[in-house]
Amino acid sequence: MSLLVVGLSHRSAPVSILERASLPADTQVKLLQDTLAAEPAAEAAVLATCNRIELYADVDKFHAGVAELSTLLAQHSGVGLEELTPYLYVHYEDRAVHHLFSVACGLDSMVVGEGQILGQIKDTLAQGQELHTAGRLLNDLFQQALRVGKRAHSETGIDRAGQSLVTFGLEQLAQGTPVETWAKDKRALVIGAGSMSSLAAATLARAGVREVVVANRTSARAERLVEILTESGTPARAVAMADVARELARVDVAVSCTGATGLVLDAQTVGEAVGAQAAAPASQAPAVSGGCPADFAATAAAGASLAAYSAVAEADAATGLGESVDADSLELHGSWAENATGARPAARTRIPAQTGPVRLALLDLAMPRDIDAAVHRIPGVRLVDIESLAEASADAPMAADVDQVRSIVSDEVAAFGAAQRAAHITPTVVALRAMAADVVAGEVARLEGRLPDLDERQRAEVTQTVRRVVDKLLHAPTVRIKQLAAEPGGAGYADALRTLFDLDPETVAAVSRADLNDVDVKNRDAKNRGRS
Repeated sequence: MSLLVVGLSHRSAPVSILERASLPADTQVKLLQDTLAAEPAAEAAVLATCNRIELYADVDKFHAGVAELSTLLAQHSGVGLEELTPYLYVHYEDRAVHHLFSVACGLDSMVVGEGQILGQIKDTLAQGQELHTAGRLLNDLFQQALRVGKRAHSETGIDRAGQSLVTFGLEQLAQGTPVETWAKDKRALVIGAGSMSSLAAATLARAGVREVVVANRTSARAERLVEILTESGTPARAVAMADVARELARVDVAVSCTGATGLVLDAQTVGEAVGAQAAAPASQAPAVSGGCPADFAATAAAGASLAAYSAVAEADAATGLGESVDADSLELHGSWAENATGARPAARTRIPAQTGPVRLALLDLAMPRDIDAAVHRIPGVRLVDIESLAEASADAPMAADVDQVRSIVSDEVAAFGAAQRAAHITPTVVALRAMAADVVAGEVARLEGRLPDLDERQRAEVTQTVRRVVDKLLHAPTVRIKQLAAEPGGAGYADALRTLFDLDPETVAAVSRADLNDVDVKNRDAKNRGRS
């Protein structure tokens, strides 16, 4: 069996295709189930974020696996296979490992170095464990990816090469003014109360906005976010989704990231809101925006409650699957925030500045989009969405830290491959030793029949002597074959061992099944720990 990944991302497909191919949570579950039901796949996992959809599988045939996984992605995304195929990429074995490790480190992100992807990889692993679609290979792969990502953020300054989509989006809205200066005294509307929206609300609060209004379909989640914002010292209130149009006319900036399948804000609603602002008395009109990026991370010193909530939101951002993170994730976020105060990369390509005063700044972080792209034609409106962020970050420079992370990824890929090849031969070695133990037991039993007068001490000494002889004869070959198997092309040593010693294939398979059962037990234990 071999690792295969088939997917598409912001690097291979336009946002319009990514929007149509987005996979809701229930669709992801069905995709995983159907992948395992397909003949080539033994394990499967789906990594689905706002700018990537990837299907990982352990397959026994490359070409059949690519065809099956591509077809399944097309069927469940609703985008026809012929239309989807030009945008798909395929990685196999070590290249697939290299790809995931690069993704985990933020090297393949829309904004290089962002850390939100680690929370999304963690959710992918948890989903595979809960549904029992992740076996030994994918468990090892995704757990190692998380370790590699954490290592990259702790050992390098990759954080300085990029930032979260929220921060980057606000910088694009500011278009020339430091974000904290741009945001000061503005009124903000946040639509949605999931992870990304919560992160946006926390970021705006730290930047010094006058008020945050939260609109969400589930009022309890909106009220929870408002409570945290209020405790941090930022005035905040919750409103119903039905009140969004009215609130839009009262604010300077709106951020939207919901799971809606249709538009949340259409051009007519936005146009009416801007018209209402223009008609309002000057004292009630929102402030005019302007501006350029600054060291925005320096504003992260606001209230502890808000900082903690922001850490939770960033770790879960864009997944909508988690309400909290563990201590390790919070500690990791702390290192991101600390590192982020360092030197910033050179200026990025910027979204064209708005001509004339901006009455309403809109940031759409949803996939598929929440805000009608046509609103950019409305005078006084500035829209930044996933597509424009991708364009703005396309020319981001590759810093020395990025090269250092690439080196870490290469080393980790080699180590992972060696460990997997060594593990591949373990069932064969175990079967060999089991066969040797059976031979020893048989010979000792025959000896007892021939020498029935041996006392217990003598019988034990003879048995131990025979076992030592067998162990010494097998020690050097088994150690050496594990070393050889860890090298590239070492998979054939397991076949040679089975042939030389005429090992029963069923015995080897039984050891492998026992290993898989151990993985299931570990999955259940991990799931139970998560609930406690």
